[in-house]
Amino acid sequence: QVQLVESGGGLVQTGGSLRLSCAVSGGIFSINDMGWYRQAPGNQRELVASITNGGSTNYLDSVKGRFTISRDNAKNTVYLQMNSLKPEDTAVYYCKARGASYVYWGQGTQVTVSS
Repeated sequence: QVQLVESGGGLVQTGGSLRLSCAVSGGIFSINDMGWYRQAPGNQRELVASITNGGSTNYLDSVKGRFTISRDNAKNTVYLQMNSLKPEDTAVYYCKARGASYVYWGQGTQVTVSS
């Protein structure tokens, strides 16, 4: 059974940093894209950052220069380093793994940035 297990969320003050991790287990093969999405109350889920198996990245404009996505293909793990956090970054963050014939989501981890 495929599982995406996220960790690293929490409460941080404005300007602080957090590092999210998402480990994929359960015999999944050939992951193409991995990404982080977020959803704040009353808002739609939005893409924060994504990375291909070749290392190409894509970021939401509002996080460019502050967030960095990376992945360890050998460990099937994706990371999101979040610096200079702002209250508007507060949301539940979800990990996604996509292959040729599947999409899997994690359960989400709460990130709260206090002002």
